[in-house]
Amino acid sequence: MTTTSRIAIVGGGPAGLMCARVLQGHGIQPVVYDADATVDSRDPGGTLDLHADAGQIALEDAGLMDAFRALARVEGQAKTRRDHHGTVLAEFTPAEGDEAAPEIDRGQLRTMLYEHLKPGTVRWGHKLVHVTPLGGGAHRLEFAGGASAEADLVIGADGAWSKVRPLLTDAEPRYLGVHFLDARFDDVDTRHPEVSAIVGDGHMFSADGDGRAVIVQRNSNGVVRGYVAFRAELDWHVTAGVDVTDREAVRSYLVREFSEWSAVMRPLIADNDGDYVQRSFWALPAPLTWDHVPGVTLIGDAAHLMAPFGGHGTNLALLDGAELAHAIKKEISLDDAVARYETAMFPRSGELAVSSNTALTRFFATTSPDAPHLPPDHAREHQNYRTRAAEYRRHRAEDDQ
Repeated sequence: MTTTSRIAIVGGGPAGLMCARVLQGHGIQPVVYDADATVDSRDPGGTLDLHADAGQIALEDAGLMDAFRALARVEGQAKTRRDHHGTVLAEFTPAEGDEAAPEIDRGQLRTMLYEHLKPGTVRWGHKLVHVTPLGGGAHRLEFAGGASAEADLVIGADGAWSKVRPLLTDAEPRYLGVHFLDARFDDVDTRHPEVSAIVGDGHMFSADGDGRAVIVQRNSNGVVRGYVAFRAELDWHVTAGVDVTDREAVRSYLVREFSEWSAVMRPLIADNDGDYVQRSFWALPAPLTWDHVPGVTLIGDAAHLMAPFGGHGTNLALLDGAELAHAIKKEISLDDAVARYETAMFPRSGELAVSSNTALTRFFATTSPDAPHLPPDHAREHQNYRTRAAEYRRHRAEDDQ
C-alpha cells in the first residue's frame, strides 16, 4: 500500500496507539485523534494482564517488549480466591520464568505506547462529533470546536460509545446488569496493612454466592484498587436514596448490603481512600459482524466491547491494532487490508466476547450460596496462552511465506 494514504485513527487508547506505532514501523504515518486533553488527563482505571497469545504478540510487533518488561509486574500474576468470610479457597503463584500474563497499570501502558510514537502523531483535545462519507472510501471528520480532517481510511478505536461504529452497524452496547464501585487504597503497605495482606502480590477475588463480589488488585507505586461488585439497575442509587458523590453515604449503603461479610473482609469495602468511582458494565451483541464499508473499520472496544471476565478486552484491542497495521502494509489497497483484518478479527473476538459475557451474567445471576463457582486453573490457563502464542506465530510465519 502506498505510504501517502491518509489514515485517521479515532481514539488514543491502547488499540489506537498500538495501531499507530506498528504503522509507523512500516513507514506509514497515521494521525490519531483523541478527546482527552493529554495522555494522563483522566483516571484510566486499574491494572490489567497482557496475555502471551494476544497483547504480548502485539507488543513484540511494536518493538516494545523491553519497555513493557521494565514496567510489568510478573509477581502480579499471583491470584487468591476467598469466600466472603475470608477463608482461602484457592491460590496461584506463578512459577519462576512464567511470563504468560504479567500485570501493568492501564495508565502506564497508555503512556508507554504514546511515548513511542513520533511527536505530533496524536492530536489531543479532538472530540469527534460527526463522520461524513465523501465517496470512494474517503470520509470527513468533524470535531468539537470546529476542527475537521479528511481521510482515506477511518479506524474507529473510540471505545464503547464509538462515533465511527454507526457507519458500519446499528449495534449498540447493552447494560449487563452489574455495577462496580472502584475503591482506591494508597500507600497500602503502611496505611492499610490488612488490605495488603489480603491482596498479596497480585489479585484477590471473593464472592458470597448471591451476586456480590469484591475484586482487589495490586497496582504499582503502593496502590491497590478494589472493585465492590453487585447486581443493580443503572439507577440503583436513586432507588436506594444514595448520593453517589457522598463517600460516607455510599459506604453506609455498602456496609448494609454486604452485612454478611466478615470483619476480615470489611476493610476492602469500607476503608478506601478517596471517593468511590462508579463503573457499569456494558457489552455489544456477540458475535458481532458487519458488511464491509470502504474506508472504515473498527478495533478494540469499538468493535467488540465485552465483559471484563477473562481480561480479553485490552489484549484483543492491542492485537487488533497490530494486525490491522500489518494488513495495511501487506495489501495493495486499503479495502483489501480491511477485509483481511476483519476476516481474522470477527471469529476471534466473537468467541471470546460470548464466553466473557456469559461468564459475567451467569455469575452475578446466582442466588444460591452453594453454586459451584470454581476458580479457574490458572496454571493451565497460562500454559494455554503460551500454546496459542506458539500456534499464532507458526501460522503467521506460514502466511508470510
